[in-house]
Order: sequence, then structure tokens, then C-alpha cells
Amino acid sequence: MAWGQAQAPALPPPASVSLDRLNYMNAYPPEGAQRIDRGNSYQYPQMRWTLQHLRELQPTHNIRRGAGPVSPLPADPRALGGVAFEDDKGQPITVDQWLERTYTDAIVVLHQGRVVFERYDNQMRPWTPHLLFSITKSFTGLMAAQLVHEGRIDDQALVVKYVPELAGSAWGDMKVRDVMDMTGAVRFREVYTDPTAEIFGYSWASGMLPRPPGYQGPATIYDFLKTLKKDGEHGEGFVYRTVHSEVLGWIVSRATGRHWAELMSENLWQKLGMEEDAHVMVDSVGTPLQGAGLNATARDLARVGEMLRLGGTYNGQKVFDRAVIEDTARGGDREKFRFQGLQAARPGYSYRNQWWVLHNADGAWEASGIHGQMLHINPKAEMVVVKLSSHPVASAAFTHALTLKAWAALAQAVRR
Repeated sequence: MAWGQAQAPALPPPASVSLDRLNYMNAYPPEGAQRIDRGNSYQYPQMRWTLQHLRELQPTHNIRRGAGPVSPLPADPRALGGVAFEDDKGQPITVDQWLERTYTDAIVVLHQGRVVFERYDNQMRPWTPHLLFSITKSFTGLMAAQLVHEGRIDDQALVVKYVPELAGSAWGDMKVRDVMDMTGAVRFREVYTDPTAEIFGYSWASGMLPRPPGYQGPATIYDFLKTLKKDGEHGEGFVYRTVHSEVLGWIVSRATGRHWAELMSENLWQKLGMEEDAHVMVDSVGTPLQGAGLNATARDLARVGEMLRLGGTYNGQKVFDRAVIEDTARGGDREKFRFQGLQAARPGYSYRNQWWVLHNADGAWEASGIHGQMLHINPKAEMVVVKLSSHPVASAAFTHALTLKAWAALAQAVRR
């Protein structure tokens, strides 16, 4: 999902919108232009502050790391900031310049499990949680895929086997697999310049955006899902829709009898030996935003990536079965991914279990969120990259060609 403009605005110089310069929320109490609240928190550049301070503005559910020891991330620093490559326009650029140009808040690069490059900007710190937006979906997708592997969810069953409340909605005759791979046909438009688009209904129901005066619509995520209708034929092609992730999270909770945040804590955060707790945004009745609401540190997200690179085991703990990881990394139906040309910015990709699969020579796959959130796994280069940003443009399509160039440059550099 996304906030902001459907088309790229004129971009401000990154230094002009740094938090050190803007000086938000530094008076007691903050007043005037220095103040950020629910009314302006997703405007730009205020959003740069919001992405590091979400729980100060929105209700959240904690994801506890537990009392166990922190798993080590050994350091082997390399001067990757000066690595030069050609950008998507054929012009020379360095990694440091790429990070500045794309409004980066944090980057962590692992090679063979060691931190070879780590940088923080825009007041971000190693312990600062950052809103991950749609990277959240990829956690939900893997949890569901693991439950399918264990036989606790049938991906060929209809959604209503687990969530009968959706019988009158688009999901009434949809299979679980169409939810997992986003090939279910739902009328849900993510057009941010059109106030009639369903993305606004989702945002108001979930509490991500303040509701307009006189709003009489659904007051929770799940009540909103019940209002959405079928639009096309299920299974025909891939269309990226945030609401599928919310339905999938609902299925996971029904199959396990557990809250999404508790599953995240017990099955990932505690097992992986994370440094910090995480948290997830919730609606007015405590339902987590399972497609957009996770907040975590860059270092802890790097641990997730390394666990996935290693096939589902990390810190002496099995988190996912290797078969689940291999199924996800192989990718989905590439013909369905090309449906209606909607994903022209990601040529050659596919989508499986709510992960983006590049199908390149290195077997790379990734999770992605708007405004520049990335978790990239490159098995052949033995590399994991976490990049957290606060880019003015929501859509990944705006920077994707440059991102691919940067991934290739980093992979080449760590191999040396």
C-alpha cells in the first residue's frame, strides 16, 4: 500500500528535508510547524519523522524479543560506500550517493552472516524501529506457507472454510492460494489521488488515516474486508492488493487460534535472538495491520534475511522448514505476474507467498514496502541487504531500476 502522490512530485534535495534540519518535535510541547500529529503525520516531509516514531502516534501491539541472549552479528567492515557503478541512466554514482539520493535512513549489508556495511542517517540509530509498510506482508505470507506445509491450512480450500464471515465478499468463492499469491479478483484500487478509491476506506477503517467528518463507514479492518466485492476471475492474474494480506493474516489467526503479534514473537523474534522488540500497528479493536503495520530495526530485519538465506534455520533454531523457503524462493507463475502489464516496472519477476522473486542468475528474492523499504536476499552472493528509507514517492516503481543496479553492484563488491 502507499501514501502520497500517484505520480512523482518534484523531489526536494535530501539535505533540505533531513530531520536534523527540520527539528520536529523538539520543544516541550512542540508547537506550530515543529509539531507532528495524526493530522499531518503522513504529509511530506513530516513522514520522515513518523516512520521512526509510529507508536507515539498510533496504537500498536508489542512483539516481544523475550529474555534470551542476543544473537551475534559479527562485523567485518568494508568500504562499500565508495563502490562506484552506473545508475539506471548510465551515469556514474557511488553507493553513498545512491543512499543519499534515495532518502535512506538505514542500510545493513551482510555477507556470509557478517556485517560488512552499516550506515544510519536522518536521526536513525541501530536501535530505532522503522515502519516497514508492505514488508509486513512477507512475514504473513511465510507464516501461512509454513502452516500449509504442516497441513494446518489447506491452500486449495476456499477462504470461507477459515473465515465464514467473508462469504458475501470477494473472498466467498476464492481459494486460499489465490490470497497467498494475490491472484484473487477483488475490487480494491490503490489510487491515492482518487478519494473514492478503496485504499482510503481501508486507511480510515484501520485508523492509519484520520476519518473525515461525518464518516459512517466500517470502523475495523475486518468489517471493511466484508464490504469488498469480486472484480474479475480468481486465478487469472497477479494484481497487488494489500487487503489480501489482511485476509491471509485472519486465516493464520483462525488456523492457530493466536494473535499475529504473538506468533511473530514466539516463532521469530524470540528464536532469532533479536536485539530489540518490534511492534505492529493495530486498529480500534486490536487487529494488527498484517499487510502494512510492522515496525522493526534494520539489524533485526537483517537477522530475518540471514535466517532465510540459510534455509529457515538461525541461532540454533528452526524457524521455517527448508521446503517452505525453497518453495517461496522458486517464485510463482511468471505469466500471471505479467497480467495486464501492471508490473512493468519489475520485468521478469514473479510473486509467491507474498514475496517478490527476481528470477535472476543469483536466485535473488525480496520483500518490499513503499517509500523505500527493502529486504533483499541474494543466495549465490551469500548477501543480505536491508534498506530502510523515507522517500517522498511511495511507489517502488519510481526507484526500482536504480535499485536493481545497486543490488548488482553490492553483490559484485562482496564477492571480491
